[in-house]
Amino acid sequence: MPTYRDEAVVLRTHKLGEADRIITMLSRQNGKVRAVARGVRRTSSKFGGRLEPFSHVDIQFATGRALDIVAQAESLHAFGEPLLGDYDAFCCGQVMLETADRLVAEEREPSLQQYRLLVGALRVLGEGTTDGPRPATMVLDSYLLRALAVAGYAPALDSCARCGLEGPHEFFNPAAGGMVCVGCRPPGSARPRPETIGYLQALLTGDWEQTRDVDSPRHREGSGLVQAFVQWHLGRGLRSMPYVERRGGQPQQSEQRPNNSIS
Repeated sequence: MPTYRDEAVVLRTHKLGEADRIITMLSRQNGKVRAVARGVRRTSSKFGGRLEPFSHVDIQFATGRALDIVAQAESLHAFGEPLLGDYDAFCCGQVMLETADRLVAEEREPSLQQYRLLVGALRVLGEGTTDGPRPATMVLDSYLLRALAVAGYAPALDSCARCGLEGPHEFFNPAAGGMVCVGCRPPGSARPRPETIGYLQALLTGDWEQTRDVDSPRHREGSGLVQAFVQWHLGRGLRSMPYVERRGGQPQQSEQRPNNSIS
């Protein structure tokens, strides 16, 4: 069979038959790939542990009729290891994998930017940013904003998403595309603190120095806006997101300004 090599992050796996698995990966050169790993569920498998979610591998495929076949896999980075003892980080990592799977919808379509972004986010989640460690939910929010931006859904934060009027503006609406002016404001728009929008801009650009002294209310409010924005633009909620929300990712109503709920 013809073969080819690539680097990939394992997004998810499914059982196939008695001993096989279907592995869904986001690869550097070939975008999203689904391939069969034969015998990988047997204890004698040579590379079973290298094909779990979060694994970053150098992988060789044999071209098949319906699905390609995993012929060889060498571990490049076990991103999941530092997350196993940290529930928050593990849940945030699961959201990242699911988001990448959703945003790269078509198989075999190269998605180098999404691949690089996912690899970088998983590394930061386990090892910390260039400016030191940050909360897992903060790393997740940065990844979500940037992944959506790469997919063409960048939120407008410094001008009105509808009319383009330069800001700053007071209102945020996921359906409108971000910040909106008074004249374009849809009913039910949020009214976040100005400093929260500055914080989201830092997350979107990866400016970690500007996130050093972010207080808890700003962090929670920002997470709520990001999650609402993601849910709207992905069309339906991420299955793994509620596990993060139950850990305090949503803004707390008692700490927000009046009229800032999103309907």
